[in-house]
Amino acid sequence: MDSLRALFHDTESLVILLLVGLIAGWLAGQLIRGRGFGVVLNILLGVIGAYLGGIIFRAVGVSGHGMLWMIVSATVGAMVLVFFINAIRR
Repeated sequence: MDSLRALFHDTESLVILLLVGLIAGWLAGQLIRGRGFGVVLNILLGVIGAYLGGIIFRAVGVSGHGMLWMIVSATVGAMVLVFFINAIRR
């Protein structure tokens, strides 16, 4: 029974991560490019952005909780990532 709960919790966490990644990647695309990058790239940017955003906000001593905070942090991280990718491309 405990393994079933752990599996459900892990599945739920994965779904939340992918949803936050999709939203954050889309928002970063809208704010930087004026359009999204497509579902798969939005998720990838958002997930990497969530990691990067966590590092950035921890470095400056800012923290928060909840779904909105996760989306904001991931969006900021994704925007930084898109900015650097665009700078390297040029």
